[in-house]
Amino acid sequence: MTTDLLCSLVQHNCNIADARHAANYTLCTYLMKMREFCRWDKGYSYNRLLPKEEVGEWVSERESLWEELEQESYSPIEVDNKTFDPFDTEAINETLLPKGMVYSGGIGAGCSPHFFLGKLASKELFDDHEVILSSEECARDLGAPPAMTLGNTIFIRRESVRRMLWEKLQEWRWHKNESAMSKALSFYDFDADSEAALDEMTNAEIDSVLLHEQGEIKTSAILGENWKRYLGSVDNLRHELLLRAAKDLFADSIVTLPALIEKNKIASIHFFAGNMSPLRRQLCPSFIQTYKDWNNEEDLSPLSEWAERSAEHWNSVLIRLLEKHEEINEIDDFLIANGQ
Repeated sequence: MTTDLLCSLVQHNCNIADARHAANYTLCTYLMKMREFCRWDKGYSYNRLLPKEEVGEWVSERESLWEELEQESYSPIEVDNKTFDPFDTEAINETLLPKGMVYSGGIGAGCSPHFFLGKLASKELFDDHEVILSSEECARDLGAPPAMTLGNTIFIRRESVRRMLWEKLQEWRWHKNESAMSKALSFYDFDADSEAALDEMTNAEIDSVLLHEQGEIKTSAILGENWKRYLGSVDNLRHELLLRAAKDLFADSIVTLPALIEKNKIASIHFFAGNMSPLRRQLCPSFIQTYKDWNNEEDLSPLSEWAERSAEHWNSVLIRLLEKHEEINEIDDFLIANGQ
C-alpha cells in the first residue's frame, strides 16, 4: 500500500471518529477547531487569512461527510500486505517506524478515539518508556491532541503542539488582556516574525508536553490498575473530565512544574498557568492565588512549595476516592469539596 493510500485509510477512520464525537465540543471551541482544521486540510500557512466563504463551504462539506460516515465501522489498517486492528498501535508501528512514519490509535476523554499518521521526527528512550515525536501529519482528526500515552510509549505531535500554540495566540489577540498567557507569549517576538516565534515556542513547549506525559505515567503507576478500571466505569462525561483534571493536577505537581522550576523555564511556567483548563482552575484555586502572588521571577520558591503541597494533596485525595468510590454518588461534589 502506498503512503497516499495509507493516509487516506487513516483519515477515513479519523472522519468516522469525528462524525461520532465532534459534537462533544462547545460551539465556540468547535468553530475555532474547524477553522484551523480547514487550514490544515488546505495546506495554508498560519499567516494566511482564511476567507470566510471558503471556510464555510469546507465546514458544510465536512459535516455532510460526517453524516454519511457516522454509522460506519472503523477500517482495519493495511501495511505491507498485513492487516491490523486500527487500535493495535504497537504492531502497526513495528512496520511503519522503519519507514520513517508513525501512527497512533487510542481512546481519549469521553471514549473518543483519536487517530493520526505522520512523519517520524525522532524516537528516544527515557527511563523505562519510549518517546516518539512526529512532525508533518497526513491524517488527523478534529481534536488532534498534542500528546497521548499508550502503554509505555509517549506520542508527541509537533504539528499539533504548534497548532495549539497558534490557537492560544489567536485567542489572546482577540481579547488583548493582561494574563498569564500574555506573559508567556511576550517571551517570543510574534510581531517581528510570527512563524519563527511560533517555532521557538513550539520547541520550548514540547518539553512541557513531554513532562506532563511523564507525570501521567508516574501517577498511573502510583494509582495502579484500579484507577484505569474506575475511570473506564464512569459514564458521566463531566465526572470523567473532572477525574482527568484531578489526575492532571497530580501529574503536573509531581513532575511538570517541579521540572520547569528546576530548569528555570519562566516562559513555560507562565504558559502552564495560562493554559490551565476551567475545570483544573475550579479544582485548584490555591495555584491561581499562588501564581497571582508570585511577582518575582527570580524567586521560584512559592511555586516549588505549592507543587510539593499539591502532590501530597492529590495523592491523598485520589487514593481515598479509589478506596471509597462505591460510597460516593456525586464525584464532582467530592472533588470540588476536596480541591486544593
